[in-house]
Amino acid sequence: MDFIVELFYFLKYRKKYWMIPLICTLLALSLLMIATGISALSPLIYSVF
Repeated sequence: MDFIVELFYFLKYRKKYWMIPLICTLLALSLLMIATGISALSPLIYSVF
């Protein structure tokens, strides 16, 4: 949890606001990849895409 807090402090201090959407997109894609690995959710996600 400290890593996330330090990351946001770094982004705020260095004014790297353009990285926030990039990090959120990568996080969402990684969660989607994890969700497709679960066999119960796979048919649902594949039918959406």
